[in-house]
Amino acid sequence: MQVAEKLVCLAKIACPIILTNLIMYSKSFISMLFLGHLGDTALSGGSLSISFANITGYSVLRGLAMGMEPICYQAYGAKRCAIMSETYRKTLLLLFAAAFPISLLWLNIEPILLWLGQDENIAAVAKIYIKYSIPDLIAQAHFHPLRTFLRTQNINRPLTISVTVAMLLHGPINYFLVVYVNLGVKGVALASAWNTLNINIGLTVYVFLSKASLRPWDGGIVSIFSDSWQPLLALAGPSVLSVCLEWWCYEILLLLCSLLKDPQANVAAMGILIQTTSLLYVFPSSLSSGLSIQVGHELGADQPKQAQQTTIVGLSLAALWGILTFIFTVAVKGVWGKIFTSEPKILGLTSATLPLLGFCELGNSPQTTASGVLVGSARPNMGCNINFVSFYLIGLPVAVLLAFKFEMGFVGLWVGLAAAQVSCTCMMVCTLVYTDWTQQARRAKKLTQEKEGMENDLEAPLLC
Repeated sequence: MQVAEKLVCLAKIACPIILTNLIMYSKSFISMLFLGHLGDTALSGGSLSISFANITGYSVLRGLAMGMEPICYQAYGAKRCAIMSETYRKTLLLLFAAAFPISLLWLNIEPILLWLGQDENIAAVAKIYIKYSIPDLIAQAHFHPLRTFLRTQNINRPLTISVTVAMLLHGPINYFLVVYVNLGVKGVALASAWNTLNINIGLTVYVFLSKASLRPWDGGIVSIFSDSWQPLLALAGPSVLSVCLEWWCYEILLLLCSLLKDPQANVAAMGILIQTTSLLYVFPSSLSSGLSIQVGHELGADQPKQAQQTTIVGLSLAALWGILTFIFTVAVKGVWGKIFTSEPKILGLTSATLPLLGFCELGNSPQTTASGVLVGSARPNMGCNINFVSFYLIGLPVAVLLAFKFEMGFVGLWVGLAAAQVSCTCMMVCTLVYTDWTQQARRAKKLTQEKEGMENDLEAPLLC
């Protein structure tokens, strides 16, 4: 009976997140389609630019924003909303501050790519794309904290509605900017920024008008500077490293593709496969978010046994998804690449590697879900250490050795990634098996300890 209750509880949290993330995936999917129809050089340059943006920008913002998650989740479980609002404001300021140096770096992408040995034509396209992606970076800095603040309260419908409306407009906006106005690659980048802006507008209007949501600005600006930043920064630092280490591994593989024979075909094929991975990643990442929220709530409410049971059910679902994903990639290997391009070389690489991508997902799904538990229990440093060992001491060396030393090329890079995923999964699961959940509940109590003068005014019940 407890298993059924946990499944229902996780479904209430994760299903809206899955729907939202699936809709959000269409943003990059549509962007890749428009880049592909602009030609192979545009597709390769756009893929390389997106890779660079992920490495240096989006992964950093996402990681920094994750620092607020365990604090907010556990504070909500402990019914301490003042901590949530203060953490939101600090995270928002932190992300805007981080966006400034990232933007300066993006403006100088072309000499960096040329120094890394990239093709001149591809680097020129990447420069254009990333320059016009800076508005999207700023919009993302606002989006991440607000999304976490609402999800902490199990408020998902406004996000789903905002994302749905924005995505329905994304195709026409791309067509208007890319084809009608004839902006080409610039139009694809600006359309992405426009999309994120639309989502931000929808969420902000909801928070202003709704009586159901807490107001993230309650408490004023003074508390941001008067109270300690140590709890947030102590979690944001390892969180950003954990996220970046995994994201960077994928993007480094994309950069390595340009060093293989026929770089345009290899880079384009890797871009397609990374987009495919992003699609398949929707379920485990959503489940990971759901587990983070639920485990955080339960630890904050001093229910360690419940948190342990939630973890077991979540990991079981993730393992099942990994198996289904592998079956899917094997079944569609001959037709999937045709959605993106008609170039024979790119199609051949995509078809040959899709089953290997599916094998990677056998490990990626459980390890992604397990990392969500580590976030919910405020242990991002553990995830950071595991990602570093598995991706950089195991995965990348194997990939480089097989691709270049043993001349396995494109496939060798993916074998290295598979080695990283398998090792990461083993270490994550072992960490959770030996977790002292009672100790984690005590840590949650300490993390959300009310500060003097804070009101304990959160009356909303737990999700289950």
